[in-house]
Amino acid sequence: MASKIKKGDTVIVLTGRDRGKTGEVLKVLPDANRVLVDGVNLVKKHKKPSPASAGGIETMAAPLHISNVAHKDPKSGKATRIGFKFLEDGRKVRFAKASGEVIDR
Repeated sequence: MASKIKKGDTVIVLTGRDRGKTGEVLKVLPDANRVLVDGVNLVKKHKKPSPASAGGIETMAAPLHISNVAHKDPKSGKATRIGFKFLEDGRKVRFAKASGEVIDR
């Protein structure tokens, strides 16, 4: 099955402490059904010093479950579901079900 959320998409967080925040998908982890979203679900990680970097407390984004995010509609800016359709030239593209706007570039 083709994934409905891909790297580079703008998504809205639906649940959790970051509910309502938007961000760009940095990475999709299909085996774990998770996505890494820029600036969302930030956690602090204690890093041990190494020759390459100094140690300390680092803030980084943790993965979210894919069901907790939804695409941001290009027209309205609200959360929307995604569908697939074929264009006249035969390409299969994703579109926002709320507005009908094509999402794929």
